[in-house]
Amino acid sequence: MSEHADLLVIGAGPGGYTAAFRAADLGRKVTLVDARPTLGGVCLNVGCIPSKALLHVAGLIGNAAEGASHGVSFSAPQIDIDAVRNWKEGVVGKLTGGLAGLAKRRKVTTIQGAARFTGQHQVEVATPDGPRRISFDQAIIAAGSSPVWLPFLPDDPRIFDSTGALELKTAPSRLLVLGGGVIGLEMAQVYHALGSRITIAERMGQLIPGADADIIKPLMNRLKARYEAIHLETSVTAVEPGEALTVSFEGPSGAWQGDFDAILVAVGRRPNGAALAAETAGVTVTGQGFIPVDAQMRTSQPHIFAIGDVVGQPMLAHKATHEAKVATEVACGHKAAFEPRCIPSVAYTDPEIAWTGLTETRAKAEGCKVKSATFPWAASGRALSMGRGEGLTKLVLDPDTGRILGAAIVGVNAGELIASACHAIEMGSDAADLALTIHPHPTLSETLGFAAEAFEGTLTDL
Repeated sequence: MSEHADLLVIGAGPGGYTAAFRAADLGRKVTLVDARPTLGGVCLNVGCIPSKALLHVAGLIGNAAEGASHGVSFSAPQIDIDAVRNWKEGVVGKLTGGLAGLAKRRKVTTIQGAARFTGQHQVEVATPDGPRRISFDQAIIAAGSSPVWLPFLPDDPRIFDSTGALELKTAPSRLLVLGGGVIGLEMAQVYHALGSRITIAERMGQLIPGADADIIKPLMNRLKARYEAIHLETSVTAVEPGEALTVSFEGPSGAWQGDFDAILVAVGRRPNGAALAAETAGVTVTGQGFIPVDAQMRTSQPHIFAIGDVVGQPMLAHKATHEAKVATEVACGHKAAFEPRCIPSVAYTDPEIAWTGLTETRAKAEGCKVKSATFPWAASGRALSMGRGEGLTKLVLDPDTGRILGAAIVGVNAGELIASACHAIEMGSDAADLALTIHPHPTLSETLGFAAEAFEGTLTDL
């Protein structure tokens, strides 16, 4: 082998760079390989971060428009789409540049290229300058995932996935979003703010199928009033390119067609496990491309670990970073295991949707006995003072012990608020613990305490 790594990390997303940096901090000689020229993976380059930058811009436009109902009116916004794109790219550049500095400071060797296993302790990396062979003592696979594409779609630049949507080349007059999940709804919000008329087509019976229906309802009501159409239990069967993109739909009411200027395909992501030839190293890879691991993030080969999207759902950056620290610490001889009681999910829509732990939907499917306690934001002074009383905070609890098993929030800043519920679940808290915790008033965070009081029977705000 022309090069040797004490610890090789494949993939430089949030899981990969966290693993590399933690290993370096623990004294390992680390090589970090990724196909992109900049660190950060999908999340920083073409995912979480650029989408949130654009959602911030969309929020500015939306807040200005809603000011009229509070007695403050603004003229129509003047949108410079090139400047918006530059703002987004500037945010990404600061973060990816920061990661490069952190890697250099830790003496992590970084290589741009696609890695494939050629043996139990070897990979070959296809770099822009040709193949490089690297041997390793241990490896961590953090190869991430890729957008799912529908095979019947024609090759047309007006049809793109989330990566293409973030390029923000233009704001089409009529945009069809295939998929009513988190990614599709977030990008729909951005393009709607920039002037596009939005249609959503979702195969399932509700938007964001992983969340409870009562949490989705306020979002659904708001979007129905703003978007051109939302079609549930609907599939797209064909797309014919022409002057417009003619789309054939099938839904509960039958079949029909519609014309659109662009289509965003956001129907899910698939793991990249199959792209690594990991079987060559004796690593098990499922037919779907996932790599099974144990609680210490070990694959079927004890010296090879895997983390992040490639090991299973949920495909979330914050899950990957925690798995990364476990894998690295185990590789370095420490005792560690990935055994979370809950992993939060957030849709940065307007209103935001956040949930963690056990949902009522899952409890019902698994035959678990639970009780929910809710607090409507229509009774929250802080929410009403913001003109956003449509929100809801819900706790899912063990009816016998009062232990908090799950939580869900819909409303402004739900993604920030859910962390308190995550901490409560991890600490094994019951409703009384949360109800007796003094929350500041007036805040949105106190709705968690109010929901706990509702379970305890001590609530006086309703």
